[in-house]
Amino acid sequence: MELSPSEQLCYSTIRIECVTPNGGSTGTGFFFNFLENKETHQFIPCIVTNKHVVENAVHGILVLTCKMKDGTEYLHRVNVSDFRQSWIFHPKQDVDLCIMPFQPIVEAVSAQGHNPYYISLNADLIPTKQQLEELSALEDIIMIGYPDGIWDAVNNKPILRKGITATHPKRDFNGEKKFLIDAACFPGSSGSPVLILNQGSYSDRKGTVYIGSRAMFLGILHAGPQHTAQGQIRFANIPTTITSIPNNLGLVIKSDELYGFYDILRNLAGGQ
Repeated sequence: MELSPSEQLCYSTIRIECVTPNGGSTGTGFFFNFLENKETHQFIPCIVTNKHVVENAVHGILVLTCKMKDGTEYLHRVNVSDFRQSWIFHPKQDVDLCIMPFQPIVEAVSAQGHNPYYISLNADLIPTKQQLEELSALEDIIMIGYPDGIWDAVNNKPILRKGITATHPKRDFNGEKKFLIDAACFPGSSGSPVLILNQGSYSDRKGTVYIGSRAMFLGILHAGPQHTAQGQIRFANIPTTITSIPNNLGLVIKSDELYGFYDILRNLAGGQ
């Protein structure tokens, strides 16, 4: 049976479990194909998440979905040696993104007799400047991840949630390549992809209705404004332990910041 777009997105994320000096934490990663060549069908598959999800980890586990020959799915945990060193940090220090090349994981897991099953996002889903101009300031969005560590552990599926844009995605919030969403953003949600997904019909900023579906990968959740116990408002990375109250806003890094990894990956691939 062919999967619907929303069902496909359930296979686009991966649960990241970290052991840190202060205990354990979970975060969200997602699959993304970098440097995709349509003619040769070559690309570099990677897992994307936030730097702050993994930077203090002394050990990490990736929770994969694998498939048997009859299509039965099962969960498989992968212990990654040198976990912190396996991640490539974004070249801009203030961009809270990192990637892990995924092909070595696939090869190692396959050698053990497992068949990883996942569906990657790609650059085709990153909106162009013109596409962003055509958006309304108020768009429905979805976010896929593992809020508060909650997930369907039996089926290894993430949690899908809806929200709306709180600032226009075409604008740089406070001069940074980010925008705000109005959605419940809890610990474990860091690294969640944020998308527009309209199935059946959608409208543009002028209210013109179009028949069909629309999918855009807007960005990656990484922080949210919170009220501290003293009543102050501060932006904090989503997995935190400070005494604070989330106010249902999330700060999203724009998806085109992923292009910042392209030169690094080209060099690793020998300039291809």
